Amino acid sequence: MSSFDMQSSGVAADWMIFVAILVAVGIAIACFIIWLFMFRKTKKRRKRREGRHHRKLNPTLAETGGLPPPRAPNQPPRGA
Repeated sequence: MSSFDMQSSGVAADWMIFVAILVAVGIAIACFIIWLFMFRKTKKRRKRREGRHHRKLNPTLAETGGLPPPRAPNQPPRGA
């Protein structure tokens, strides 16, 4: 039986298609892994600043002293 007869039988052709697909998938996975490592190296990592946990980010106006003093209940508002 010659190699031409084996290829036309279907078994060898199926095996060759399987190997071709396997090689293509392997190349795609290898390219993805290389790209992933390159992207990871170029990604900038931010350093966490320590010592900022004791401070509130947005204090209220009352906490910063920005509110006017409370008005008496019988006093009308200024704009009226």
